[in-house]
Amino acid sequence: MNFKHISVLLDESVDLLKVVPDGTYADGTLGGGGHSSYVCSKLSEKGTLIGIDRDEDALSAAKERLSDYKCNIVLTHNNFFNIKSILSEMHIEALDGAILDLGVSSYQLDTAERGFSYNADARLDMRMDKSADKDAYLVVNTYDEARLADIIFKYGEDRYARRIAREICERRNVKPIETTLELSEIIKAAFPPSERYGDKHPAKRTFQAIRIEVNSELDGLEDAIKDFVDCLKPGGRLAVITFHSLEDRIVKNAFSELASGCVCPKDFPICVCGKTPVVKLVNRKPIVATNEELNKNFRAHSAKLRVIEKL
Repeated sequence: MNFKHISVLLDESVDLLKVVPDGTYADGTLGGGGHSSYVCSKLSEKGTLIGIDRDEDALSAAKERLSDYKCNIVLTHNNFFNIKSILSEMHIEALDGAILDLGVSSYQLDTAERGFSYNADARLDMRMDKSADKDAYLVVNTYDEARLADIIFKYGEDRYARRIAREICERRNVKPIETTLELSEIIKAAFPPSERYGDKHPAKRTFQAIRIEVNSELDGLEDAIKDFVDCLKPGGRLAVITFHSLEDRIVKNAFSELASGCVCPKDFPICVCGKTPVVKLVNRKPIVATNEELNKNFRAHSAKLRVIEKL
C-alpha cells in the first residue's frame, strides 16, 4: 500500500509544540505519520508518541514509517474525540502536547475506491473508518430532501443547496445513486448552465458536506478541543490545522473562549463569574503556508494553524 500524503505546515506546527525529549505527545489525526515522524525525531527513548486514527490504512502506513524511531510509540484505531478514554485505557495521566490535522488526507482523496473524490468513479463511500455503518450511499439515497438541503447548506455553504437536494431526490426516485461520478453529474445539473464550468467544480462543496456528515467531523469538535486541553500538563501545547472555514471557526472560537477571563458585564464593580483563562494563544493570527510550500503542495492553500498553551 502506497499511503501518499504530504504533511501541511509540518515544521511550523511541530516546532511550536516545543517538544520535550522525554515528554508524551498525541497525534490525534495520525494519517501517514508525517507530523508524528517529526515529533518522534525530537523524542528520546523515554518519550512517548500516541498516534490515533480512524483509518486502518493510515495506521498501517504510519506503523511502518515510524518503526525506526527509538521513542515509545503506541498506535490506536480510534477517534480523537475519545482522547480522555484513550489516555485512561493507557494509564497516561497527562500530555506534554498534541496535534490535530483536521479533514481528509491526500491518500483518502487520491484513492478512488474510497469514494471521496468527485473526479474519480467509485462506489459512494467517504468513510474515514471503513468499519462504520454510515456511508455516503446511505446519506445520498435515504435522507429526505429537506435534510439533504440543510446538510449541503450547513456543511458545504452552497447557495444552491435546495436545488441540489431536489435534483438528487428526483434522480434517486428513478434509480439509486451509486457512484461518485454519477452524483457529481447530478450536482452539476442542478447548477445554472452559466455556473457549471467555473474554476471550482460544482460538486466540491456538496462532496465536502456529505463527507462531513458521514464522518461526523464537526459534531463534538469543540468538546474534543476542550478535552485535549484538560489532558495537557501546564505549559503543554495543542496545535490544530484546519482546512475550511467551518472547522476553523469552531477552533478559533473554542481557543478564544478558553483564553478569555472574566465575562461579567463591564459595569459590574467586581467579578462574580469567577472565570479565569485556561490557556494562552501562542499565535493570535493563524499561520498559513509559505509560497515555497504552496508550490510543492497545492492542497496547503487553505490550511490554517492555531496553537494554544495551557496555563
